[in-house]
Amino acid sequence: MPSNFTVAVVGATGAVGREFLKIFDSHKFPVGNLKLLASERSAGKQLTFRDEPICIEVAGPDSFDDVDIAFFSAGAARSRALIPFALKAGALCIDNSSAFRMESEVPLVVPEINWSAVKPEDRLFPVANCTAIILCMVVAPLKNLGKIERLIVSTYQSASGGGAAMMEELETQTRAVLEGKPAEPKVLPQPYAFNLFSHNTPINEFGYNEEEWKVIHESRKILEMPDLKVNVTCVRVPVMRAHSISATIEFAGEAPGLEVVRNALAHANGVKVMDDRAANRFPTPLDASGKEEVFVGRIRRDLSHPSAISIFIAGDQLLKGAALNAVQIAERLIKDGRLTTE
Repeated sequence: MPSNFTVAVVGATGAVGREFLKIFDSHKFPVGNLKLLASERSAGKQLTFRDEPICIEVAGPDSFDDVDIAFFSAGAARSRALIPFALKAGALCIDNSSAFRMESEVPLVVPEINWSAVKPEDRLFPVANCTAIILCMVVAPLKNLGKIERLIVSTYQSASGGGAAMMEELETQTRAVLEGKPAEPKVLPQPYAFNLFSHNTPINEFGYNEEEWKVIHESRKILEMPDLKVNVTCVRVPVMRAHSISATIEFAGEAPGLEVVRNALAHANGVKVMDDRAANRFPTPLDASGKEEVFVGRIRRDLSHPSAISIFIAGDQLLKGAALNAVQIAERLIKDGRLTTE
């Protein structure tokens, strides 16, 4: 495998940006030259990669000369502004924002699920919403067990989904409350420590917040099921890292047997079954934090519906929900010969 790709990370100082550097190292990703890009307020700071300090530069239209792969994690506005320049400079772009996910000609890829959606001419690869990825990692292996008609989903989303500032807010407020002081919201509109609330994104005319809307539509695209019925409630909980999901999956006919379901999930790439009823041991955010797999358990029949099963999922939002999925896309492009230094 070549070892001299020029790689750019836009948003290098954010929570996902820092995860990129860890994954490049742990996966032995073939980075030859690494460009760390961020906003003007971070310019001149340094991050360490493979024991070498790298100075952060301001991300701009001229930042992508000679770049082979550009990873973006700086928000939709920055992606819309800069990705056209990166593509014009010849870089393959992998974008963690929502900017291009739902464009019909752009694939929305989770490599374990729908790599066949990638076309030879594709050079822009959005990374799906973190919750949608974690959910689909578990739903996709069940598609072969029968036609899925509906998903009923509730989420328990951690501070990591809101980035480094939200994680810091949770820590700061928790310390304050434990010291007998009030939790003062700065990043969020209401107290976060020892609290939970509807996901902090705008509500649309149908009563769904923006996060719920993303999960509905992006899950349909990833699963290649445009007519899939999805109802989802997204909730922010005072957990530092890793999202959890309660999901009920309704099939068109009789629900598959539980052992069949467990077997399908146990053999799914990137999924780990944790389903010990005797010990009451099922997935938690702490189990999933720092892990590449998506954990699933609480596998049971929905006794209120003969065609449904219910499960509980936990996955690291910063890893499989974001940076890891992006790196896996790049790894597949290299494996497929789409990304070379020639």
